[in-house]
This record gives sequence, C-alpha cells and structure tokens, in this order.
Amino acid sequence: MQQSIIARSIAIALLAASSGGAYAVSFTQNDVTLDISGTVNGYSVNREAQTTNTAGVTTTTRNSGISNGLLPGWINFVATTKVDDQDIKAHFSFAPGINNNSNVVGLPIGNPNPASGSPANPYTQIDTRNLYFQFGNNNWGTLKFGRDIGLFGQDVILSDMTLLGVGGTSNAAIPYNTTFGMVGHGYMYTGFQPQITYTTPNANGLEASVGIFQPSKFAGDQTRTPGLQAKVGYDWKGTMPGKVWAGLVTQDTSCSTTAACAASPSFKANGFEVGTKASFGNFDALAYTFTGKGLGLSTVGAQFLGGSNGAGTRTDSKGYFLQGTYKLGASGRTKIGLNYGKNTDKDGGANFEGGIATVGVNEINNKSYTLGIYHSLNKFVTLVGEYNDEKITNSATVAGGTSLPGAKNKTFSLGGIMFF
Repeated sequence: MQQSIIARSIAIALLAASSGGAYAVSFTQNDVTLDISGTVNGYSVNREAQTTNTAGVTTTTRNSGISNGLLPGWINFVATTKVDDQDIKAHFSFAPGINNNSNVVGLPIGNPNPASGSPANPYTQIDTRNLYFQFGNNNWGTLKFGRDIGLFGQDVILSDMTLLGVGGTSNAAIPYNTTFGMVGHGYMYTGFQPQITYTTPNANGLEASVGIFQPSKFAGDQTRTPGLQAKVGYDWKGTMPGKVWAGLVTQDTSCSTTAACAASPSFKANGFEVGTKASFGNFDALAYTFTGKGLGLSTVGAQFLGGSNGAGTRTDSKGYFLQGTYKLGASGRTKIGLNYGKNTDKDGGANFEGGIATVGVNEINNKSYTLGIYHSLNKFVTLVGEYNDEKITNSATVAGGTSLPGAKNKTFSLGGIMFF
C-alpha cells in the first residue's frame, strides 16, 4: 500500500496525469472538482569533490549542506470537470526550495555581486513547472496546451530511484533546491516546457503522444519552426508487469541573413531513446539508452546547451542507464537499489569544454552509480539514505599538450521525503 501511494504521488507531482486517487484535499462545487497534492523533502548532504585542472594540479574539497533532493518542494492544484462528453483539466503548480541562495545557474537566485555591490535576495526560489489545460475523452484522445514535463526523457526520469533522494551532485553546488539525481549519467533532463501535445487513447496498454514545443534558438537567429517531441509506450500487466517505450526529439533553426548564418550556422538537432522496465516479484529492473546529434552537452543535462562548436559541427551524445531495486520482506516497505549510468559527448560543443578549445576531438565521459535504501515509514513519509560516486573524464588536450580538467565526486546523503 505504501509503495503504491508513493508511486502515484510521484506521478502526480511530476505529471498530474490522474484527476483522482492520492490527493491530500479534494472538494467539489457545482461541476468542478479541485484536488490539491504536494511533496516536501530535506536531506543532510556530505560531499567530497576532487578536481584536476589543465596543469595537472588536483584539488580536494569537502563540504556539507541541508538541501532538497532531485525533487524540489511541490504544491499542485488540479481542477477537473466534464462538459459535453469532454473531460477537462487545468493544472498549475509551484516548486519552492528550502534554500535561498546558490551559485548555480537555474537554481536559487539572490547571490550577492561584489562588483556591483548588490545584496543577496533573501527569498527562496519558486519555480512554476506546470501550467496547462487539456480536454478530450477515451474515444479520440486528449489535447494539452501550456507548460508541462517534456516527452523525450520523461519515462526514464520518472523511473529513476533517486527521484526520492539526492543522487549525484557534480552539476549542482551545495546548497541547492534541486540536485541532478542521475541526470547526465545515462539520460538527459526532459525539462518542463511550453507545448501543444496530443495523446492517443490508451488501447490495451498502447499509448502515444506527439507535440510541438517552444523552440530553443541554439543556432542562427530565427526559430521559424517549433520543436517536435514524440513518444510511444506499451504497458503490460500480469505476473511480470512492465513497459517498453521509444521517443524522439527534433528541432532546427534558421538565419535571417547570410551574415547571421556565417557567425553561427544553423543545423538540425535530433535525438532518439528506447527503454524498458519489468517487475519480477519484489525485483524491478530498468534498461535505457539514448543517442543525440546537436542536442547539447548531455553531461550538463540541458538540451541544446553546447549543441555545436559554433561552426556548424554538432555534438554527438549517447548514454545508457541500468537500474535494479528489490523490496525486502512481505510488506515491501523497505527497498534497496543500485543504478549505473554513463553519458558520452564528443566533438561539437564538447571541444569548448569550460571555454577551452581542445586539440583534436574531445570526448567527455560522465559516469556514476548510486546505492540507495528507501524505507516507507508510513503512507506519507519515506526515509532515504544514498551513496553516489561520479567520475568525469576528458580525452582531448589543449594547446601545449596539457590535459583537460577531470573530476570525481562522492556524495553521502540522509533525509526524508513526504507526499500528501
């Protein structure tokens, strides 16, 4: 019971795909039902970080912090109704964090700027992740308009066991309001993106989605066509339930003038993924792989960031992710898990890692494993302990023959998460 509630709550927090079930508050007035759900977490994080610069000098730092995990805090408001045989839903959410300061782009704002003398912002970050409405029915499917989780990379992050915990911290400084979990170590971050998406009716476990997405102007100076993402999946039940899925993402940009293209040639970026997961009694297994061209540095976990070298050469990206978890005892309230993932970026934007031009083709490898234990104290609270080990290596050299920087991080975290 506890595991199923947690699983449904994660889906609500990230997707709000169902209008009923595991909500803390639900009430109806006239023809509209308003459901409210959320999650809060906090972890004690201790990390040993080792970096090596281009001169071969290694520096080791040890720090700790009280932090959110891969999930920030989250409060969801979902309004549903039915009119003229159409199921209608509106969803908006806010994702605040427990820290009010970080030096990582995209995380809490408010760092003081010594150069300008600006003070730190005393407020915590609030991230609006879901803001959409949709309508449809079981006969023809649904249409969604607004901001929601992306399609490419969606299933793998929802299956990552570190969603309940912290995972890796290579790309996030302490403190932070969201870590990277295993993002960048086997898969890319899907993100929450403006979109118009159509989803087919579920036909005995088979379901597909396709959508146009807010384009990213990663090359050229125009975005005449939107991005496109799609995925198809098949779920099966029985004594060994599971799922298999495949997805794609593609986008191109344009130039308004010859001069604009000369400075940053436009190109098409695309990516493909395939994954599967299955349960065998108390054991759950997951296998996933992806490949991309021009999507950007997958080790950063952000699509289109570093998608080319500025001269039109696209970044080659690939990765794979493996995970196994096992529920102890008949109650299944305690789960242990081990996952491993590796991402590789080559050429393109990888040749300017850290702003340093490389000699020859550079290959960046980011690999990591997490060992975790997750105990359901009750139907609301889960206690979490994790150990994560990451390693980043670069194959190329810079002018003068010195090697590019590498890094090793070891992170130990203890804490808990509550879903309501």
